[in-house]
Amino acid sequence: MIAILLNQQKNRQLLALALPMILSNITVPLLGLVDTAVVGHLSNAYYLGGVAVGSTIITLIIWLLGFLRMATTGLVAQAYGANDTQQQYRLLVQAGSLALLFGLTAVLLQLPIVNLAMAMSDASVEVERYCREYFQVRIWSTPFALMNLVMLGWLLGRQQPKAAMWQLIVANLVNIVLDVLFVIGLDWGVRGAALASVFADMAGFAVALTLVRRQLNRLGDFQLMTICKQLTLQSYRQLISLNTDIFIRSLCLQLSFAFMTFYGASLGDNTVAANAVLLNLLLLISYALDGIAYYAEAEVGRAYGRKDSCLMKESVILAWAWSAVAAITFTLFFAVAGSNIISALTSIVEVQQVANDYLIWVIFLPLLAFGSYLFDGVYIGAAQGKVMRNSMIIATFGVFFPTWYLLQGLGNHALWAAMSAFMLARSLTLSAHYSLRLRKVLD
Repeated sequence: MIAILLNQQKNRQLLALALPMILSNITVPLLGLVDTAVVGHLSNAYYLGGVAVGSTIITLIIWLLGFLRMATTGLVAQAYGANDTQQQYRLLVQAGSLALLFGLTAVLLQLPIVNLAMAMSDASVEVERYCREYFQVRIWSTPFALMNLVMLGWLLGRQQPKAAMWQLIVANLVNIVLDVLFVIGLDWGVRGAALASVFADMAGFAVALTLVRRQLNRLGDFQLMTICKQLTLQSYRQLISLNTDIFIRSLCLQLSFAFMTFYGASLGDNTVAANAVLLNLLLLISYALDGIAYYAEAEVGRAYGRKDSCLMKESVILAWAWSAVAAITFTLFFAVAGSNIISALTSIVEVQQVANDYLIWVIFLPLLAFGSYLFDGVYIGAAQGKVMRNSMIIATFGVFFPTWYLLQGLGNHALWAAMSAFMLARSLTLSAHYSLRLRKVLD
């Protein structure tokens, strides 16, 4: 184990795959932080609360369909390891067609979706008003966002992190610039923040499409019409089966996060706004740790394609060590600078005070959660969706909701205690399964 951790070639390989994704992933929560900072400096907390609830609904839709990225990465990585170019082509077309179908369906069903979300929330009249205003604009970006997930997954599966990095960086820079222009410069308020995100997803789609076309031209022999004629319901079977397991996993995950936002809304405008600020810090953790998990996805997938157990074990050990270092760094960073970050994100004194009351939970979350991000990457690469599904079901219904129910008298502290226990349960269940079962599969 020590030899693997000190192996310079292995560490350079990890950094070559992970660093571009860490840098690009950090721009994603920075985008959310800019949304929060721009809207958080408007005159009232209900603007921020409305954006928080509205963006939660959009995030719920996109993350529920996040299997389009995860399943594509895992299966393409295995095809890449097996040098099966035609399978990589088929997966791109299959996943792309599913993304387009789901994206257009979300647009068509936008009114029932937002009505259902509002029925589940006890938000104030003002928060609901601005939530609807944000959602009715932002929903139009869904087809582009889902296609972006597919192309990102395809590029990552082929171990092209720099290409994927440019897709994310361009999209998020466009969002940040337009956020400032539309909300502050043109005074378009919540609608301006939503419109900035729509244009950002369109920009990301243009970049991703260009990068994927370059890869296809480099590989050669990509015949779209020929591949489409070969597609049958049976040909979708593996992708749909894996997608179903990851969908259930994502549904449980988003149910937990959505519950925090919607139940937090019932505790008052300042509380839901403060939780929005703190959840953006949690997203900062997740996207940074996901950069290392992407390395695990690509390498474990390649190991499965080659049936190389040694490669898989070495990749997991190395990724675990780097994830642990990143988690410790985040904990120290939030302990030292957390209050200053909150002040930078919102000038509303009441929201600052509430956020600081619950900051302690965010400080320790990286240590509890890093294993869950790492082993999600391992099981995506291994295309073992059932394990991820079962772990998430246990963490959600066996840990998150029981913890909240038992502690609900503590108000918002109960929500954060439940989230902390939820993350720890995911880490423990996945790491236990890997130790007992997965690492022996290729032996």
